[in-house]
Amino acid sequence: MKANFIQVCRIVSGRRFRTPSAHQPLLPGRRPQDIFAVALLTVGLAIVLFDIPIHPWLETLPGAYRATFSAFTDVGKSHWILWTSGLVCLGLLACDVGKWSFRSRMVVATVWTYAGFLFFTVAASGILAIVLKWCFGRARPKLYDEVGPVAFDPFIFHGAYTSFPSGHSTTVGAIAAALALIFPAWRWLIAAVAFWAAFSRIMVGAHYPSDVVAGMLLGVAFTYFTARFLARRRIGFRFSEAGAIEPILSQISAKAGFRALRSLFSGRRAVNPAAGLRADRSEPVTEPALQAQDESTLK
Repeated sequence: MKANFIQVCRIVSGRRFRTPSAHQPLLPGRRPQDIFAVALLTVGLAIVLFDIPIHPWLETLPGAYRATFSAFTDVGKSHWILWTSGLVCLGLLACDVGKWSFRSRMVVATVWTYAGFLFFTVAASGILAIVLKWCFGRARPKLYDEVGPVAFDPFIFHGAYTSFPSGHSTTVGAIAAALALIFPAWRWLIAAVAFWAAFSRIMVGAHYPSDVVAGMLLGVAFTYFTARFLARRRIGFRFSEAGAIEPILSQISAKAGFRALRSLFSGRRAVNPAAGLRADRSEPVTEPALQAQDESTLK
């Protein structure tokens, strides 16, 4: 494990910008100041339009509605994703991959990168959300009748004044953004699940709509800029020709790599050089050829 950890540190610390697009400035709308301005406007509109009327409306709903959303709202807790991704990282670090095939090592490295990416974005954005909670000190909806919907008491360090931003929504936003970047084909389904998970915080009376919006934006923005940092160094992600962030492994390479892993753990050889032919069916596929093919994807 120690040797693998040292090698990971060397790779990450030694990576420099790998593509010309990494040196180009962000387009308008993707710059931090633009995202911050949009976030302020969105949160402000949510406070004015939704925060004031939402609590009286929730009081008129039957208790069954809250019970339904209460069973769903725990998706926003961070412990399950932190434990899962953390154990995956530790387990892969403990593997002796030196004798594995190139494709197997490539898949292990990619899975470790994405697990570490999930762990870091959820943990770091969650810590940032906690700091902001104490700084703003917004009263939770349960104090609506006493202090109203827009009551702030900075640095009071009391649980009843930790409404803004929503920690659950920050976690949901970070997880959703990370999974959407790793699995872009499923991004709309991921977005739908994330919306309902975040919306549940309003329905259970734990947060105002602006708290949820701020938390989601915080998690998504933090994850996006973390992925951009990695893409500039071609660690797990890369930039497409249009400048969008995409997974560094193609779908074909990922499937081939997982087949190699399955063969490895089933007791067969990780790579069988004579198992297939090239596209023209005239030349056997060898291990160096497979490695060159996959390395071309990573360049």
